[in-house]
Amino acid sequence: MRLAPILALALAFAVPALTVDALAQEAPALPKEAPPAAKASPFAWAKSGDKASHEKAAREKAEAGGGKVIGGTLAGQGAWPWQVALMVAGEPVSADAQFCGGSMVLDTWVLTAAHCVHMADDAGNWGDLPPQAIQVFVGSNELAPGKGDLVPVQAIYRHPDYVGWEFDHDIALIHLARAPRAAYQTITVPDQEFGDYLDQPGVTTIVTGWGLTEGGEHPEALHQTEIQMMDRELCNQTLIEARANEAIEGFGYAVNVFGLSDDDAYALWDEMVSRAPVPMSGNMLCSGSFEGGKTACSGDSGGPLVVPLEDGSFVQAGIVSWGLSAANGQGCEETAMFSAYTRISNFLPWLESVVNGQP
Repeated sequence: MRLAPILALALAFAVPALTVDALAQEAPALPKEAPPAAKASPFAWAKSGDKASHEKAAREKAEAGGGKVIGGTLAGQGAWPWQVALMVAGEPVSADAQFCGGSMVLDTWVLTAAHCVHMADDAGNWGDLPPQAIQVFVGSNELAPGKGDLVPVQAIYRHPDYVGWEFDHDIALIHLARAPRAAYQTITVPDQEFGDYLDQPGVTTIVTGWGLTEGGEHPEALHQTEIQMMDRELCNQTLIEARANEAIEGFGYAVNVFGLSDDDAYALWDEMVSRAPVPMSGNMLCSGSFEGGKTACSGDSGGPLVVPLEDGSFVQAGIVSWGLSAANGQGCEETAMFSAYTRISNFLPWLESVVNGQP
């Protein structure tokens, strides 16, 4: 990728780069170094109490401005019965205690994102959450006392190739201590062949969760957003161009300091861009809308991205993983065209090995 117009501006005028949004879910995606623990984990944010104070202010703002879910609608009662919420153990059932989503794939197994259950401590050491630190809320679309069932966790299994400060292999399984005592259904996940069929631009997808809504409010009621699969290469190109915008000022300065010719500068730029890691790997799905403003947001992490089938059933193609952060660093970018989701079909052998007792 040459990105010649951007580089030409930098070389000719040494103009500042346009401000772009960092890649993020609850924490920056693909950062150069491990982020602070408080920003790296949705669990840490909920447990610290910062989430509750942040959302109190957000609710007041939303009430004044008419806040709503980002491009979505309120889910009907009983809809999406496989959806669960990960809760901070020992806290009352509420939006403040909820930190991630998940889905029931078997009677005692919940599918979620690895970054929901793997975090850094204050010293920067990464590790999985202990099972007793969380509970799983099942059987209701409303996060309120007396609703659904809070189920204890027996074990947590993070994909072994997941690295805490990246988002590749962002998948985990939670083994419940017992089957839920509330109404629920399990959701089917696709094999590799069916996953290839689903991973096509234009395929309708639906993301659900209790994540932040427009204006930064965190709802007690489940919301849903209909989006569509997008071309991963197109999404990667958009992300790399955004990164190039952020990098160009420093590059242009270095070129001028060293007195490099335009030809050498373009050659170095092409080499640098060609060596940049691809933001969305083959383990990720890109889903969103070309008009923007329909996306998963903070708190939706780990939740399901499902595809409706012709017979009226659904299959879970993805897991909410990461998306663009707002320019001010607070929450997600409400006008983003897409977010990244873990491509479940790539991990079916690992899922089966964990459930069968051979992780």
